[in-house]
Amino acid sequence: MKAFFKKLIWLFIFAPVIYLAIIWNKLPETVAVHFNLQGEPDRYGNKSELWISSLLLTGMSIGMYFLFANLHRIDPKRYAKDIKDRTFSIGITIIIFLSLIQFLILYSAYKGSIKFESGLIFSCIGLLFAILGNYMYNIKPNYFVGMRLPWTLENEENWKKTHQLAGRLWFGVGIFLAVVCLLLPKTVSFIVFISSTLLISLIPAIYSYRLFVKQKRNNSL
Repeated sequence: MKAFFKKLIWLFIFAPVIYLAIIWNKLPETVAVHFNLQGEPDRYGNKSELWISSLLLTGMSIGMYFLFANLHRIDPKRYAKDIKDRTFSIGITIIIFLSLIQFLILYSAYKGSIKFESGLIFSCIGLLFAILGNYMYNIKPNYFVGMRLPWTLENEENWKKTHQLAGRLWFGVGIFLAVVCLLLPKTVSFIVFISSTLLISLIPAIYSYRLFVKQKRNNSL
């Protein structure tokens, strides 16, 4: 089953490029190639630019696949082999998300610069946060995935407590964003999304640093 899933992910990687080839002759010569935070096109270009962005993102996905599939071979932490399935699953999640974004861009071009729903994008990113939070909760120390701060990498207890907090926070906030970003007005949705993203990044980092300072203080007594 695992081998089948590894083969299936290649379909997700190449599906946007295949989709672009299928709709190529039906695309208008000038398409939207960039969107602002309100989901409105703010730059147009020749449809050939879609190949550049699609191939670039596809190449990025291929690189991520091989990176996450081999992290246990290049990560010097002794837990690397123990978490190879978990880190690979994180990589696959991000790859699928990138493919979905490519499909949205191409579908927009195909439909004639249809307006993006920014709330939907923020909601999807919220789901991504929730999935990553679920994987993050009990991930073991490594140099590639997680809150890779100097004090978490040098202390296993700090890493464990920080990621337990971060995992719960990312999951809860991710579910929250997935729901409210579909309901709120665009401007409010953007503010909530940015604020929430800052919180789930800063709170675990500050918590981790306070643990580090506390432990350093206790060791000096």
